[in-house]
Amino acid sequence: MTIDIHAAIGGTWATLGLVWAVGFPFTRKTVRSQPSGARVFHLALALLGFSLLGSTWFRAGWLGQRFMTDSRELALAGVLMTMIGCAFAIWARITLGANWSGRATVKAGHELITSGPYAVARHPIYTGLLTACVGSMIASGEWRCVLGLVMVTLALAIKIGQEERLMLETFPQAYAAYRQRVKALIPGVL
Repeated sequence: MTIDIHAAIGGTWATLGLVWAVGFPFTRKTVRSQPSGARVFHLALALLGFSLLGSTWFRAGWLGQRFMTDSRELALAGVLMTMIGCAFAIWARITLGANWSGRATVKAGHELITSGPYAVARHPIYTGLLTACVGSMIASGEWRCVLGLVMVTLALAIKIGQEERLMLETFPQAYAAYRQRVKALIPGVL
């Protein structure tokens, strides 16, 4: 049995998108959110980054060239990493429940979630997304994916800054203590 690498990657990302779409109507009303300018900028970066990672539109020129040797084993490892990253992001999204939003927000009756994946990273959705992006980059092996990963990372860094500010304003003592205990993305490192 052979695995179609591109179909496996696409199906994994599509599953993540489906979970996001299904959960969207069950979120609480937004009380406060990040400034619109920051939202537009981080969203544009993220969309361009994900397009570079997942689209063949950018295969022309140096962006389509490989940065590593073509290896079926590496491609399969990339698929597995993509699946693990998306599964972790989905777990975090489900754990966050009605507090979730596609933008940095505070919801009505917002709760500070510190259990499940939030016990190992303050932003586990982004940990999962970045892990999945690295996996997709490895599976593809093209420079466009390296550039896409950089753009997605920058977009998430902007959003993390906005979320951190909102959480500190909403839960000044509890979130400050949580920040002391739990790293932002990588347990024990970052």
